[in-house]
Amino acid sequence: MSSAPVFAVVGHPNKGKSSVVATLSQNDAIAIALEPGTTRQQQAYPMTVDGQTLYTLVDTPGFQRPRRVLQWLEAHSVSASDRAETVRAFVTEHAGDDRFVDECELLKPIVDGAGIIYVVDGSVPYSAEHEAEMTILRWTGRPSLALINSIGGDDYSDTWQAALGQFFQVVRRFDAVRAPFTQHLSLLKAFGQLEPEWEQALASATDYLEDQRQHRQHQAARLIAETLVDMMRHQQSRRLTDPAMTDDNRQLEQQLRERWYRHQRSREQRLRKDIESLYQHQHIQRQEAGLEWHSEHDLFSENSRQIWGVSRAYLATAGFGAGAVGGAGIDALTFGSSMGAGALLGGLVGAAGSYFYSNRLALPTLRIGPLDNGEKTASFGPVQDAQFGYVVLGRAINHWWHIASRNHAGRDLLELEPTDHHWLEGLGKEDRLSIQRALDKGRKRRPLTPRQQENLIAAIEQAMKVYGQWRLNNTAS
Repeated sequence: MSSAPVFAVVGHPNKGKSSVVATLSQNDAIAIALEPGTTRQQQAYPMTVDGQTLYTLVDTPGFQRPRRVLQWLEAHSVSASDRAETVRAFVTEHAGDDRFVDECELLKPIVDGAGIIYVVDGSVPYSAEHEAEMTILRWTGRPSLALINSIGGDDYSDTWQAALGQFFQVVRRFDAVRAPFTQHLSLLKAFGQLEPEWEQALASATDYLEDQRQHRQHQAARLIAETLVDMMRHQQSRRLTDPAMTDDNRQLEQQLRERWYRHQRSREQRLRKDIESLYQHQHIQRQEAGLEWHSEHDLFSENSRQIWGVSRAYLATAGFGAGAVGGAGIDALTFGSSMGAGALLGGLVGAAGSYFYSNRLALPTLRIGPLDNGEKTASFGPVQDAQFGYVVLGRAINHWWHIASRNHAGRDLLELEPTDHHWLEGLGKEDRLSIQRALDKGRKRRPLTPRQQENLIAAIEQAMKVYGQWRLNNTAS
């Protein structure tokens, strides 16, 4: 890949420049504030994938005295042919001049060869005061595009579009906080058309980013699958050296239950952090039902089952498939003489169990094993209710969707509100079966085969797509 392009993000103070840089560089550590002057020095942020720098964004201070700068340029320019050199001369002559610190900082990467991304706030009316800034940038002769980033509620984008079109080769509306991933790629492709030298590099960059997005989704599905199996299988145990300790079962059960709950909550939160780290969201502030905020949506509550669990009809269907697989062993033992009765019986038992026990979320109870060498073992878990697994899965995919869809310019609190669970019913039969089989093996503490593990990951990836489509349809309606 040829040399990685550099883009200087410039504009008036407090118009969203840093937000654009944060989103396009996937860096949520970039300071974004409402007051002008948050950025006082140029700062480079490379966009890197697998050690390869695809492009670099340079966050710059805002223009402070553009009219004074333009006056100097006009006084020192002889003809249009020397304008770019005149801008360079201004930067060289005024380096260290307190009057033009910000202008020198923002112009330096441009005279050194950076492309220009000019950012304006489309929620405020267009004003001729910006024309000095735009004229200076046009004098540099560098490839440029303008972004209308509406920060407030009003919309003056049409006026801005007409004015910006007279100064810049490409003008786009771009909400740095909410713009979808496809718009990120569109900006890179637009720059590739403006500067032939960058065309190949930016075409490769878009391919890298698309591959990265697919890889992240697959890795997220793998993380969710591992967590789901771990949480279904988890058991808390304690060796009882004194058989008399079993006399107070309630206290013993409470101790093991609390340890089991803590592990499950901790394991779920570890998954959240892993997903956020995967998508380079290192500084996100999250509030999720099920911790200390909304007890009615606790991970183990009845309300969670109602919101995130699946319907009784879904469980009956999935349970039939999983039960039929288990029942096939009866046919094998009878060399097929049962004429499929084992698979049918297993399927009916699985479906009936799933159907009739799906109206409540059943959690583990205390079990005390037989005396063995003078000791007994008390255990709590694993969970026996498949609905618990669907609650974990639903919450995990909801969190993943918010993280995968969230731009790095977002600074608002991420509130993971409960949603309708019926999206999972759009999943195909084989994927349902793969998930149900994993849940059933988990509650029996049986390991998945490598093939079953990969099938589970593939099913979760498909569930992600179904959920994404459900969200899209829900928003459109």
